[in-house]
Amino acid sequence: MARPPLILPFFISHAGCPHRCLFCDQQAITGQSAVAAAGLDGGAVAARLDAWLPAARAQGRPVQVAFFGGSFTGLPVLRQEDLLAGVGPRLADGSVAGIRISTRPDALDDATARRLAGRGVTVVELGVQSMDRQVLAAVRRGYSPEAVVQAFAVLRRHGLAVGGQLMIGLPAETPRRLLASGRWLADLAPDFVRLYPTLVLAGSGLARLLAAGRYRPLSLAEAIARSARLCTLFAERGIPVIRIGLQSSPALAASIEAGPYHPAFGELVQGRLLFRQLRRLLARSRPRRLCLSRADESQVRGPGNISLRRLASLGLLAGVELRFLAELPRGTITVDPPS
Repeated sequence: MARPPLILPFFISHAGCPHRCLFCDQQAITGQSAVAAAGLDGGAVAARLDAWLPAARAQGRPVQVAFFGGSFTGLPVLRQEDLLAGVGPRLADGSVAGIRISTRPDALDDATARRLAGRGVTVVELGVQSMDRQVLAAVRRGYSPEAVVQAFAVLRRHGLAVGGQLMIGLPAETPRRLLASGRWLADLAPDFVRLYPTLVLAGSGLARLLAAGRYRPLSLAEAIARSARLCTLFAERGIPVIRIGLQSSPALAASIEAGPYHPAFGELVQGRLLFRQLRRLLARSRPRRLCLSRADESQVRGPGNISLRRLASLGLLAGVELRFLAELPRGTITVDPPS
C-alpha cells in the first residue's frame, strides 16, 4: 500500500473569501492571523520549503504542499500564480509530488481548473459544508448545492482529485437533512471527506445568534452520533474520511464559546463506531476470545472504560477474553469461535 503523502501546510486565513460565513473564524481555526497570511508570497513559500524539505525527505514519503485556510481560487490570479511559483522549482526537481488547495465550490470555472492543473495542483478540497439549500442559506454561504456539483465536474474534467468538507450541527440542520446532504455528496464520489462539528467561535455570526437565543449548538453526544452516521455512510461507499474534528490548538480552544468541542473528537467518533461493531458481533455469537489492535485500545475502551462497561452491562462480555495485540493493524478484529 502506498504511503500517504507528508503535507507541508501554508495558511492563507480568510484570504480570497468574499465574505465571512456565520460559523467562520479562520484565525482561531488555523492559529494564523489574516495579517500574517497577507505577508505570504512565493519567495516566503520557497524559503520555507528549502528549510522543511531535508527533514521531510528523511521520512521517505512523498511530499505535498498545501494552501489551507482561505479560498485559494478567490485570490487575485497574480497572487495565486506567485504562491504556486514558489513551489515550482521543487516540483520540477521532484522534491514535491504535488500541490493541494482548499477553496469554495463557487470559486471555480473551467479556465481556473485548467490553470491549476498546469501549475502542479493535484488535489482540491472544497468547503462544501452542506448540500442542503436551507442550511446553506441559513449560514449565508452564498451558493447552492448545484455549485458543488458543477465544481466537482469541472475539477474532474481536468484530472484533479477532489475532497469535500462537511460540517455537522449548522443552523437549520436536522438529522434527516444532514444524512441527505451526506448522501448527495457521496453520490459525487469524492476522493476523501473531512467532517467538522460546528463550534461557536467568539466574534462569529453564530456567537451573536447564540447570545440572542436563536441557535442551539449540538451536544457532544449528538455531534458524535451524527458524525458516526456519516462515517458509516461514506464507508459503505468506499469513501475515506481522512479527518473528523478540527485540529486542537490553544487559539481554537480560547476562542470557543459553545459547541461540541473535544480535543480528541475524532477518536470519540471512532470509538462509537467500534462500539457498534463490537455490539453487533457479540450479539450474533459469543466467541471465546476477541483480538484487537493495540492501537485501537483507547477507542475500544472509551473514556473511563465506558464502552466496555456498556458492553458488559448488556451481558455481551461474559466469558469473552479481550486481547490487544501490537502486531494487528488498526481496525482489525479477529474472533476465536464459540466454545
